[in-house]
Amino acid sequence: MTETVRVAVPRKGRPLEAVLERFAAVADVDDLADDISSTLRYEKAITKGEASPDGDVYERLAAYSGLSDPTNPEYTLLRDDREGMPRRIVFDSVTVVVDGVTIELVGREEPFRALRTHEFGLGFDSADLVLEEVVTLGEEGLESLADVNARIDPRDTDVRIVSGLGDTVYHTLLATPEVVPPGTDLDRAFVADYAGPLCISPRYERLVEAVLGTRALADVTFTYPEPGIEEEAAIADVGLGVYLTMTGSTAREHGLVVGENLFPSETVLMENAAETESAAERLRAELVGADLETAIRP
Repeated sequence: MTETVRVAVPRKGRPLEAVLERFAAVADVDDLADDISSTLRYEKAITKGEASPDGDVYERLAAYSGLSDPTNPEYTLLRDDREGMPRRIVFDSVTVVVDGVTIELVGREEPFRALRTHEFGLGFDSADLVLEEVVTLGEEGLESLADVNARIDPRDTDVRIVSGLGDTVYHTLLATPEVVPPGTDLDRAFVADYAGPLCISPRYERLVEAVLGTRALADVTFTYPEPGIEEEAAIADVGLGVYLTMTGSTAREHGLVVGENLFPSETVLMENAAETESAAERLRAELVGADLETAIRP
């Protein structure tokens, strides 16, 4: 009997799509990946009031889910955190085969934490969450995957990052021209010499501390956007900040200088070595070997 490897994956959004694209690169599941992604995009549009559904949420859930065949995707309902907390259809599970290994992709709200509690040997989640939760803060900042894994206390967790999936946006330094004089590089060295406010999203405080290092932030005071204010607009008011960018076009529309890409915000393959057996190791090798660009490599 073929061993089944259970893999924790996100339930929705860009991280799940990145996972599906990676499996499509190593197995014949392109149509399946497209079907799941398009279904969830449609359901997101319904939740945001941008699409009118055919039938109520339970009718759609029954229509989407293939309970009699595990190779058909299953979905489930969650409460969305938008106003009114509407029910939202999200991914639950599906079974695929990669290089002779049967894989059950299992949706979790917090895949990283599911690995930490030894429910899974392999899983995917945002690299941000690893920095926010388990990376030890140090005087020097983080720049690479090796830095991240080296900063994880083995007494805290057995989980390590294996590789990124290429769905990269960056935590990037942004500033107004008044704060960064002409000819000055907006980079880590600039922050190390800077004293004053630095605008960030509140959830990224520990991440920014880990990436820049505590020494560079000795004379920096974190400030946060007011509710309802775009991060780029808040940074423009403060003068200096860190926010997620892909092209930097929105930041430039707010008159900001786009500086150094500090660290990739990327979906990553993670492993709990204490729970990984031979079939999981074969799957990991297939997933890492896929020829896709990524900012985070082993």
